[in-house]
This record gives sequence, structure tokens and C-alpha cells, in this order.
Amino acid sequence: MDIHYTEEVSNALKENRAVVALESTIITHGMPYPDNLEMARSVEAIIRDNGAVPATIAVIEGKLHVGLNDDQAEWLAQQKGTMKLSRADLAFAMVRGATGGTTVAATMMAAQAAGIAVFATGGIGGVHRGAEESFDISADLDELGRTPVTVVSAGAKAILDIPKTMEALETRGVPVIAYGQDALPAFWSRDSGFAAPLRLDTASQIAEFMQMRTQQEIFGHGGILITNPVPESSEIPYSEMATIITVAQNEADQKNVSGKAVTPWLLSRIVEISGGKSLETNIALVKNNADLAAKIAVAFSALN
Repeated sequence: MDIHYTEEVSNALKENRAVVALESTIITHGMPYPDNLEMARSVEAIIRDNGAVPATIAVIEGKLHVGLNDDQAEWLAQQKGTMKLSRADLAFAMVRGATGGTTVAATMMAAQAAGIAVFATGGIGGVHRGAEESFDISADLDELGRTPVTVVSAGAKAILDIPKTMEALETRGVPVIAYGQDALPAFWSRDSGFAAPLRLDTASQIAEFMQMRTQQEIFGHGGILITNPVPESSEIPYSEMATIITVAQNEADQKNVSGKAVTPWLLSRIVEISGGKSLETNIALVKNNADLAAKIAVAFSALN
């Protein structure tokens, strides 16, 4: 695969220094300009402050970029009508010379190809509510089952069917680890009401677990999902979010919103219903995940 690296990312990979992959849908589909650019730069700054190198991944005019320079990030942040790229359409965008932001699945693919072991995101996709009829299941789950990248998230997005998402991850053999607590977080909320299958309390412990899976051939398959609870000062309790999500989901059903449009539509509507509070929490959890991901990447780099 022809990958275009920034000098900073290229040098870090050659020198076996810590690198953290970042998706670009937060730029292309997450917020309007210039908020999207400011958010991306603040997340990259957090990673650098922790001693790692950020590598924001995107497709720009058909070229896969691992790391964006200031001009590229500025340009991407202002584009309209960009594609939202997952495994199914990453190659399509490249061959057609299109521009798009990478989702969790596409970012994991590119990170693996580039030799990046750790990826920070907000929350993963999963099994949508009503999937037993709609079959709406995110490609993120299969990607976690096949691609050996450690994904640091705040858990599955709370708009999903969390028990079914956890069952799907278990079926795919994906270790789901709660960071520093026994409860499974749910994006905006620290406690989803479900217990996490596994728990680790430090970045070093996570790095050692990654190392074990990397070194021992018997374990060498698929990714690891780290669920990092949003800081207490920024969380919205799950009971409060459940009511908001139900209202938004009912509206989406009435409007026949489906496919890739479901998640962005729901997240946007939830921002409106919550009076902007969910967006503030979303920003806080993304930054919190970047902080932990950088610490994990630094610890993992020290083991190799």
C-alpha cells in the first residue's frame, strides 16, 4: 500500500518511538470548521505532551496519509461532502481520487499497514438497537476481530445495544478491558450498568498485555479494546443519557434514518436535546482517550 507519511511520523516509526493513530472523521464529520481543526490540534498536542507522536489518518485526493501537516489539516477541515471511509470504501476512495475521513475500521487498517500499534478514538461502533431486524452492525467489530491494533475508546457509543455489542466482541475473540474500574463505561457515562470482562489499572499493564499477544504466536490475532471512562467532572449519568437517546432514536425511526447516516444523525440530535452538554462530554472523553493512548504507546515502545 502506498502510504504518505509526514516527516515527524516517518522518523518516529523508523526510530521505534511511540506513535498514536487518530481517525479523521472527527475533522470531516464531527464538528464544523474551525472547531473541528481546533479539536484535532488539541488532541495532537495532548499526545505530544505525553511523549508520543500523533498520526492523524485520512485519504486526501486518493492518497492515504498517515500524519497530516498543518496545511493538510487546515485544508481537510474546510472540505464539504467528504466521504466517510470504512473497510468497504477505503480502496474505492483511493482509486477514484476522492477525499475522506477514516472511521475506526479504516484507521485500524491504515495503522496496521504503517506499523502503529495504538489508536485513540472516541467510541467504537457496534450492534445498533433493533439490529435483529435491520442487521445494522458496524464494521468496527469485525475489524477489531482481525486487525492487531489496540484501540483506546470510551467504550461503545451509548446509542448502541451494548449487551449485543459485547456479545459480538466476545464471539470475535476481542479482549475488552476497562481501565481502572470494574464497570464497563458507555461513552458519555462512566458506568453502563454492565461489568467489564477484564480490568487493567495502568498503561504499563496494558503495554505488557499487548507485548504478550505480539510475542506469542498463539495470541497473534485481532485487536484489543480499551474502554477508558470519561472523567467524572465531564460525565453524563447513564440514566440521564438513556432518556435522551430514546427520544433521538424514536425520531430517527420516524424519519427512516438508516445505514451510515444513523450514527451521525443520532449524535447530532443528542447534542441538540442535551443543550450541547453531550458535545462537551464528547470532547472531554476524546482528549482523555488521547492522553491514555499516548501513555500506552510510550510504555509499549519501551518494551520493544
